[in-house]
Amino acid sequence: MHYLVSAMLVVVAVIHLLPLAGVLGAAQLTALYGIPFNEPNLLILMRHRAVLFGLLGAFLLFAAIRPAYQVAALVAGFVSVVSFLGLAWSIGAYNAQLGRVFTADIIALVCLIIGAAAHVYVARAG
Repeated sequence: MHYLVSAMLVVVAVIHLLPLAGVLGAAQLTALYGIPFNEPNLLILMRHRAVLFGLLGAFLLFAAIRPAYQVAALVAGFVSVVSFLGLAWSIGAYNAQLGRVFTADIIALVCLIIGAAAHVYVARAG
């Protein structure tokens, strides 16, 4: 069962690592999000966001092989996913590319729920 926690963290890590491509520039960000990134300040912020997603994705991968960090990784994953889903749902009117991000985060949320449940099960059984 402890492998299930790791597997779910790997899936969530991959979802969080995908935006890392945005660090390469405006063209990659436009492909990811379907909007132009012509304004330099927005480009800086979004490229920095890509780095932060890379860090979170790396931490999730690390936690997948280091059980001592799994609770922190699950919490960080939940904060990331739920905050995006809440913002997207409350604002609405997002484009198709952000719709894909929304769907990916729904998948991540399901994986986090499964991973958290498996972690609780292992903790109670062990």
